[in-house]
Amino acid sequence: MPSRIAGHVLAASRIALGFIFLWAFLDKMFGLGYSTTSEKAWVNGGSPTTGFLGHVEVGPLRPLFTSLSGSVVVDALFMLGMLAVGVALILGIGLRIAAVAATVIMLGMWAAEWPLSTQTFDGQPSGSTNPVVDYHLIYALLAIVLAATAAGRVWGLGRIWESTSLVRRYPWLT
Repeated sequence: MPSRIAGHVLAASRIALGFIFLWAFLDKMFGLGYSTTSEKAWVNGGSPTTGFLGHVEVGPLRPLFTSLSGSVVVDALFMLGMLAVGVALILGIGLRIAAVAATVIMLGMWAAEWPLSTQTFDGQPSGSTNPVVDYHLIYALLAIVLAATAAGRVWGLGRIWESTSLVRRYPWLT
């Protein structure tokens, strides 16, 4: 178990990372004007994946990602994932599942941005600042660390969650 100070730093990191996921959900859902305008909000008929996946410009998976852009199923899974990961991290519950989901989402987004490439498909600079490690991988690693250290027990509902009969019966839900 981490020291008290480390526990508080991990808890603050958990809440901050949760807010990143939750904010992305809220902005895509309601078009708060940051990465999504209100006209393109999901509640107004917009697609949460069109802006990102529809503009993939690099990497061997470009055709796959652009074909998934705007899919109703992909939109729903993406939004459900962002909401569930954000809420779980903020509340400090289900951190193992949240870490797996966050890692899948972040690895997918990393692959869509493909930081290994120096040029886009039309020969323009890709804008990649690091060919391997970017914020997607850092977020995934942080989610894993938070789950591995039971960071939901500090400033969260982790202890209560762990004492439920459901989690005692299925400990992988911690």
